[in-house]
Amino acid sequence: MKILVIDDDKMICFALKTIIESESDMEVIDIGHNYDDAISKYEELKPDICLFDIRIGEKTGIDALKDIKISHPDAKIIFLTTFLDQEYIRDSIKYGSSGYILKDDFENICPAIRAANAGQSVFGNKVFDSISILDNQANDKAKDSPDRDKKYSLIKLLSEREIDILELIADGLSNKEIANRLYLSEGTIRNYISSILVKLDLRDRTQLAIYYLKN
Repeated sequence: MKILVIDDDKMICFALKTIIESESDMEVIDIGHNYDDAISKYEELKPDICLFDIRIGEKTGIDALKDIKISHPDAKIIFLTTFLDQEYIRDSIKYGSSGYILKDDFENICPAIRAANAGQSVFGNKVFDSISILDNQANDKAKDSPDRDKKYSLIKLLSEREIDILELIADGLSNKEIANRLYLSEGTIRNYISSILVKLDLRDRTQLAIYYLKN
């Protein structure tokens, strides 16, 4: 796998390169330190996976994600950061990142890269807990919103894998049954479902099933 690393801390970049290239199936093909590097190096090198920090100069990694996805919707970008910030997490999911993990979870960096390369969404445990908080906040906000019906136009926000999971939820399958059907772990399925709930501003599996049937 070809990996592009973008972080404004040069020492972090070289540390990540050392960690990643200790794996026989991974190579860091380049490093960069800001938004312009992220855009230009992605266009030039077309990496399999990108590792972006959130803070990369005047613009953010989220800005780079949004702009790369316009021309390359299949780009796989994982955020590796120190910021357990709910707004950043929400936006990373909203704009189609492949994951969000914290730098102190360094031993899971390479497994996360492999999972993202296989088409999975990857979130660290602390990030997953934060997503659950986001779900609750979004649901409270949406209950009495006059614009709730507008969310049914958001199918374009979902990946192909997320649509597969949404379909199986509508068919009444449990997380375990979905995991067995798709050859994924139950934890991965829970992560996907949390991501779908945030993207569609829905509360629970019942609302997901209704959403699918209406669309």
